[in-house]
Amino acid sequence: MIQSQPDSTGHFGPYGGRFVPEVLMAPLEELEHAYLAASKDPQFRAELDDLLKNYAGRPTPLYFAKRMSQELGGAKIYIKREDLLHTGAHKINNCLGQALLARRMGKKRIIAETGAGQHGVATATVCALFGLDCTVYMGEEDMRRQRLNVFRMRLLGARVTGVSNGSRTLKDAISEAMRDWVTNVHSTHYLLGSALGAHPYPMMVRDFHRVIGEEARAQILQQEGRLPDSIFACVGGGSNAIGIFHAFLGDENVKLIGIEAGGHSDRLGEHAARFSGGSPGVLHGAHSYVLQDDDGQVALTHSVSAGLDYAMIGPEHAWLNDRHRAEYTSAIDAEALSAAMKLARTEGIIPALESAHAVAEVIKRAPSAPGAVFIVNLSGRGDKDADIYRENFPELDEPNPSHI
Repeated sequence: MIQSQPDSTGHFGPYGGRFVPEVLMAPLEELEHAYLAASKDPQFRAELDDLLKNYAGRPTPLYFAKRMSQELGGAKIYIKREDLLHTGAHKINNCLGQALLARRMGKKRIIAETGAGQHGVATATVCALFGLDCTVYMGEEDMRRQRLNVFRMRLLGARVTGVSNGSRTLKDAISEAMRDWVTNVHSTHYLLGSALGAHPYPMMVRDFHRVIGEEARAQILQQEGRLPDSIFACVGGGSNAIGIFHAFLGDENVKLIGIEAGGHSDRLGEHAARFSGGSPGVLHGAHSYVLQDDDGQVALTHSVSAGLDYAMIGPEHAWLNDRHRAEYTSAIDAEALSAAMKLARTEGIIPALESAHAVAEVIKRAPSAPGAVFIVNLSGRGDKDADIYRENFPELDEPNPSHI
């Protein structure tokens, strides 16, 4: 049986742990104790469940993609519709949980990082809901790519602080958020958005997203009378993937497949595929697979999707990979864009570009798997990526396109 909880030091096998400045050890221990107490508190759980149902919109449907399944001619494809949640992605699950936890700890100020902007929007949303002060750090390149989400965060009352260091993407936003936290630990909770960072974040974020897999498991048993053969999810830090994988870890006949960002090519700096181009190292408080050069310097990354554009993968994914319980592959930018078009035109669903990477892998594998049942986690919807889609499909932006 694969270990499903970190050990007492926050490690999944050799991965995870706490590699942070001394000043952050006490707030991390405070957070761990608060989370463990809250997770055993029926009142906390009841309030979170109520918000997930009546505010966020859970449970999300498990939708049978009939036309896509027919066109691909192999597996039956089901889509877990996290894109239908309030704010447009799975991120709201974790943000509601952490906002309740921050209130429980008496923290009045929230900081967060964001890449694609969806975590930032979800953070700004819960801060508005609970009356908390909110600052979101975002790389300037991601602010350019995700202008709509920057506006949404500001409309919700958040301060969006641009980061001009490094690649000006998610890695740099996390670094700035951690610098802020070091300075303001007594008043501030860092609402980290993925299953990475120092313990207890990988465990806690995963737990707030486990509802995805728990729902999907019950739904597929109801609809198919059996478990799926394969589950697909995109992997940046890895929160949506570990959220849907976790309920199936003990089912060894269910393949768990994570899809990283293949970017432009397999050259270092042109992708964000940690397992095919990275090696174990430490970044942002945890030990996991990191894209780094021969001198151990963290490499630049690239993905057409801002949310997958990160140099490290969450430690539980590293452990699942080493134990061969999950398989990790990648899709290049062109494949993700093509998959988004395919899903839009067969099912009327425009996915987030992150999620489109998972759809791309389903498209590759479904034709050769007749009779199989696939579930793909659609972690977010594509509204936020409209500008990127327009850049990559300029023919659709013509006044009278004749070749649609």
